[in-house]
Amino acid sequence: MKRGRFLLGSLGGLSVVGTFDHLFAQAFAAPVLAGLPGSDDNRVLVLLNFEGGNDGLNTLVPLEMPDYYRYRPTLGIPAGDVLALNAQIGLNPEMGAFKRMFDAGKVAIVQGVGYPKPDHSHFRSQQIWQTAQPDAYVNTGWIGRYLDAADLPKENLFNAVALAPVLPQCVLAQHVDVPAFTQLSGYGLVSDRRRGQRGEYQAMLAEAREPFDSPYLPMVAEIEDHAQRGAEELPQLIAGYTTDASYPATPLGRSLALAAQIIGSRTRTRVIYVRHGSFDTHIAQRGTHDRLLREFSDAIAAFYADLSAHGNDKRTLTMSFSEFGRRVAENAGRGTDHGEAAPLFLIGGAVKGGIYGEHPSLENLDNGDVTFTTDFRSVYATVLEKWFGRSGSEILNGAYPLISALA
Repeated sequence: MKRGRFLLGSLGGLSVVGTFDHLFAQAFAAPVLAGLPGSDDNRVLVLLNFEGGNDGLNTLVPLEMPDYYRYRPTLGIPAGDVLALNAQIGLNPEMGAFKRMFDAGKVAIVQGVGYPKPDHSHFRSQQIWQTAQPDAYVNTGWIGRYLDAADLPKENLFNAVALAPVLPQCVLAQHVDVPAFTQLSGYGLVSDRRRGQRGEYQAMLAEAREPFDSPYLPMVAEIEDHAQRGAEELPQLIAGYTTDASYPATPLGRSLALAAQIIGSRTRTRVIYVRHGSFDTHIAQRGTHDRLLREFSDAIAAFYADLSAHGNDKRTLTMSFSEFGRRVAENAGRGTDHGEAAPLFLIGGAVKGGIYGEHPSLENLDNGDVTFTTDFRSVYATVLEKWFGRSGSEILNGAYPLISALA
């Protein structure tokens, strides 16, 4: 491939199948894990996005609120089927494996999580949850700002990883770049998979002459170099890991199995993003929502069984989130429309299991929606300060009360 052809043509040949949305990829080298399990420099956060807006009321069922059944004559889960956590609330009956994790003290449930003046748009509410800035439009994500502030090794390409086809905004940073891919077999340069083209980019880099003066060429060349080396290095770094759990054959099960490999390897990754859904259940919700919760329950149980077998469960915290909950009343299509607050889960061997916060009232609704009782930035601040040992006020642009779910 001639350099002029590369510059003047499309950038398709440089496409990284494991997508980089941010253009400044860092080098791939990854040092061996250091520190004791659970120490601040050895902890991992797994962000689990319930994409589409999870229905909190059919996830965490309010058993003692008769209005729940009045508003949901067909969608309401019968009290006898609910996996009761106490006299007031219980889990969806499809979440049996997750209920056992709760009983073992590995799950903290934070009720009524939301924010003031909520937005019902998927796009805007996703931005708000992922940037932690409800009153402004910003480019960086809340975890991206943590990555910038944490002074992580600049030579490590895998300080954070997104197991997704597109890089989520929550991990976008100014100085730290995050690779995004869904599976190892698809992580690499398209050109490397075409016969006879593997060495062409390296030849281009070695060529001294340029067809014209471009300030972008060094940047593009560095991206190619780092992406190519990173794609070669990651499979080697995690190759020695042996899975010690039976994961469900679902997209989430495969993502969490790969996440366990990364956590148990030498990548020294601090944050892993995974996705599950879609939870946008406007029509015929019950079957879809039950299936998604069952898939989550089975996959997260396998994930922590795998982590525990390798001694990694106490240094791995999983936090679920979703852009909003659903409206209280079911609609004519036996589904639910975009709502507001919903529960959030903190999972891991180091959490203080239990129920936190107040369940939103169903008697005093805000135009058909529940009102949040816990600001989502309190959960973020708790993760930043108690898990990563970083002040949350600068990252979140304000101070928020912490939750006692983490020591």
